[in-house]
Amino acid sequence: MAQNRKTRCVVLISGRGTNLSAILKAAAQADYPAEIVAVISNKPDATGLQLAQEAGIHTEVVPSKGVTDREIYDQSLRAAIDRHNPDLVILAGFMRILTPDFVAHYADRMINIHPSLLPAFTGLHTHQRALDAGVHIHGCTVHFVTAELDHGPMIVQAAVPVYADDDASQLAARVLKEEHRIYPAAVRWFAEGRLSVVGQRVLLSNEDSTPNALIAPSLG
Repeated sequence: MAQNRKTRCVVLISGRGTNLSAILKAAAQADYPAEIVAVISNKPDATGLQLAQEAGIHTEVVPSKGVTDREIYDQSLRAAIDRHNPDLVILAGFMRILTPDFVAHYADRMINIHPSLLPAFTGLHTHQRALDAGVHIHGCTVHFVTAELDHGPMIVQAAVPVYADDDASQLAARVLKEEHRIYPAAVRWFAEGRLSVVGQRVLLSNEDSTPNALIAPSLG
């Protein structure tokens, strides 16, 4: 999104907001092309709300507890988001499955980060499932959101080694460090207008890496 003004981002959270914190840190740099204009949570006790408030960001809660109709909830959430006229919606640990109409409204302008190397280990409990499967490499993926859970076009991935003595919490911590590295990068690329979706692929322009690049630390 090449433009003079910064790309307006609304972040959706449900919990700690560690990825929110990483993006806030990046956005505090003068040359970062995106700004967070609002943080919205479905849980009033989400600690990420305090992070946003401390950064002077508008926060809002659209409570999901007790709301059984997903369509009605998503209509309320959409209204809350659209009041801020966002260019990009960022899911940062937002623990709800979104309805197809909601996803369609933000087509190609809503992204998520998933704690696995998609298409492996979609859904929950990814780290334990990776250990149970005996994989040697695990990681995380930033992708555009589509109606099919954890199957949208992939923007960037990062890999980490899996050690023989790992437990799920140790592996999760290693992956989370990479999440904090690649999510702000993906937001930057979107804001710079360098991402384009072609079928199920994401093309990254003017970069010395390939589309759907694997950005990995040394695995040696």
